[in-house]
Amino acid sequence: MQWPSITSKVKKDPVLEAKIDHILGDLSLEEKIGQMIQPEIRHLTPQDVRDFHIGSVLNGGGSVPNGNRYSKAADWLAIADAYYQASMDDSDGYMAIPIMWGTDAVHGVGNIVGATLFPHNIALGATRNTELIKEIGNITATEIAVTGLDWDFSPTVAVARDDRWGRTYESYSEHPELVRDYAGVMVEGLQGEASGQGFLSAYKVISTAKHFIADGGTHNGIDRGDCLADEETLFRVHAAGYYSAIEAGVQSVMASFNSWHGVHMHGHQYLLTRVLKEQMGFDGLVVGDWNGHGFVAGATVINCPQAVNAGLDIFMVPDPEWKQLYKNTLEQVKTGVIPLSRIDDAVRRILRVKLRADLWQRGLPSKRPLAGKDELLGAPEHRAVARQAVRESLVLLKNKNNILPLSPRLNVLVAGDGADNISKQTGGWSVNWQGTGNTMADFPGATTIWMGIDAAVSAAGGKAILSVDGAYDQKPDVAIIVFGEDPYAEMQGDIQHQLLKAGDTRDLELLKRLQSQGIPVVSLFVTGRPMWVNRELNLSDAFMVVWQPGTEGAGVADVIFTGINGELNHPVKGRLSFSWPKRPDQGPLNWGDENYEPLFAYGFGLAYGELDLLKDNLPEEGIALEESSNVLELFNRRPLGAYQVMLEGKNNDRVLLNGNIANVSTLSVSCVDRDVQEDARRVIWNGEGEGLVAISNQNRQVLSSYYESNSSLLFDVKVDSAPEDQAWVRIGCGPSCYSQVEITRELREIVGGGWKTLSVDLICYPDAGTDFGLKRTPEELFALILEPFALVANGALDLTFSHVRIEKSRAQGGCVRLV
Repeated sequence: MQWPSITSKVKKDPVLEAKIDHILGDLSLEEKIGQMIQPEIRHLTPQDVRDFHIGSVLNGGGSVPNGNRYSKAADWLAIADAYYQASMDDSDGYMAIPIMWGTDAVHGVGNIVGATLFPHNIALGATRNTELIKEIGNITATEIAVTGLDWDFSPTVAVARDDRWGRTYESYSEHPELVRDYAGVMVEGLQGEASGQGFLSAYKVISTAKHFIADGGTHNGIDRGDCLADEETLFRVHAAGYYSAIEAGVQSVMASFNSWHGVHMHGHQYLLTRVLKEQMGFDGLVVGDWNGHGFVAGATVINCPQAVNAGLDIFMVPDPEWKQLYKNTLEQVKTGVIPLSRIDDAVRRILRVKLRADLWQRGLPSKRPLAGKDELLGAPEHRAVARQAVRESLVLLKNKNNILPLSPRLNVLVAGDGADNISKQTGGWSVNWQGTGNTMADFPGATTIWMGIDAAVSAAGGKAILSVDGAYDQKPDVAIIVFGEDPYAEMQGDIQHQLLKAGDTRDLELLKRLQSQGIPVVSLFVTGRPMWVNRELNLSDAFMVVWQPGTEGAGVADVIFTGINGELNHPVKGRLSFSWPKRPDQGPLNWGDENYEPLFAYGFGLAYGELDLLKDNLPEEGIALEESSNVLELFNRRPLGAYQVMLEGKNNDRVLLNGNIANVSTLSVSCVDRDVQEDARRVIWNGEGEGLVAISNQNRQVLSSYYESNSSLLFDVKVDSAPEDQAWVRIGCGPSCYSQVEITRELREIVGGGWKTLSVDLICYPDAGTDFGLKRTPEELFALILEPFALVANGALDLTFSHVRIEKSRAQGGCVRLV
């Protein structure tokens, strides 16, 4: 066996093990199975906890108490108390076993408005500061404890080896040793040191190392894909973070969505049991990922004995049909499909973690020491640490003529769509899963990059002007341009190559225009991974990677400006924890590769005053893109680009779907699973009047070339309940300005038939009217598009849509047809 044996600092306690034996001996089979089921808060009531003896619960990204994203700690505590009381109710003769609540706090407590959000892991990797990482874990545990939750699904210890992966920013580094250095100290920050009295105290939380294993090593960087690496690469590269995490005493490990040579990890008995539990000595619990067991060969979300037999201890099953999984698993034990010994091992591990965390003595969540202390969420001392993390994570790639640091006494133009954009700055796992659509209202007390620049310059007597498009009245002394990637999270952040914003040249045009006017340009690059930015580098006098800095964007200004008298405020310290590509199609690119030729190597990072040898003539031959592609993707697993899902009810009440559920007066929309997690949107009209759900953009889009190219609008749809009245597919150009084609008959024809694809020829859309008596021809309409796709109904209807696109040369006549 090549895998190492790891010695945890948390030793087995004979007294505690005897308690486990006692409890286990008194539990019925029904109680044992309940401990292994983890529903989501949207589908679990306190009565369910009593009836099914549920052992744990989770809230997904963006899932919040009562559907209110602005819930206070008291709202979280009320639900936590109700669950806890239900789990400790032994009036029915069953044993009281405290429930535990898990959450994804991957860069701070991302579900709580007002919490401190740190830079994402890729940025923390650039700091090379393990003590800072430990303190971030400590603060995260404190802010979780305010809400009464017990368990953090963190840290992510993936070693990302292909930067096209949409979770690259959740990885500390491409280098296994850096990940190993960080994983253990992060665990200690969250749980406390195993040898100390504070270990898993009421001030700490249970930690999770995830995702086991090789989530960062899939072929072509495809999320939830297949890792084709050999076993030596698994234990040398991808297991590195687990070694230090287990040694530090991590109490849970999360199974990964990916496969290894075609075998899904949730059903991989060799890796989960023989390697992780037996050889590596992990004695905590293995929890699944979001319905991840449903991907195991031969299994479904509600029927998966394979995962239990492979070594999974807790099913994470946010599906509303979790009760059927409970019943099926119970029956499978009774019939011998799952050995009782495997159930006992799983429950023993769950009880061990709960006893180590002393959940019986912690009592009601609302009565714990930090419970309800809202002042600790985003506390000044916490924000100070986050701001330090921002400062230490910045990586300087170019500094022509040592233009940085800047004097704050200058006349400074600040431009670019990232300058004052908190959503772009915080990235994924921030208030909602994908991090899109957020505003400053979602981050009270936060500072954007612009706010930090403005404060620094104003305090020194300089002048700072914010102009996103770079327009100005008085020529500035310097222009600071903030641009980069838009928010994304798993799956939906996967890319085909590392060309920044393929086909979108606005950032380049802004840089060119300012440079041509003789203005020195400082570029601040917001990103979750290395990207091919040769053109942007050539157009910049200085180029600094600021990653996704979280809520404390002012930390950037701390570094890029001197003090009032020219003294250095803070040095630039960051060093790349990922290699930077020369070409957009160069990946995968990693330190130690046989033919290692990056633009900037692993560990690169200029210091102030250091000689910069980079010229302005980097090769600019990227991937050739058509000006107008044959397919315009609008929704593929999520709204793409600047598009968002918008709802409008009969009362003209409009909301954006920024979490995983939204409601207006006449309809509701929720994120549901089709092929992978939350890749489709279910829409239910309640029959009380007309309602609309749209793929919407805040800026008008010119889609004339598609209208002129014999194109069709296509979307995948599944109808569960036929339209009670009429239904349409609409294209909109503003309030009361739209054109629509009726699809009532087609929807009725496919009720209960599973997924179908509907095609609507664009040429069939009639003139668009407005409330002001004006009409727009289709040619005018497609030059003013705000909503290229909307579904409208004026009666009850239940359908789910996915994969919305416009394709050229698809029109065949007949207007609406099944394809």
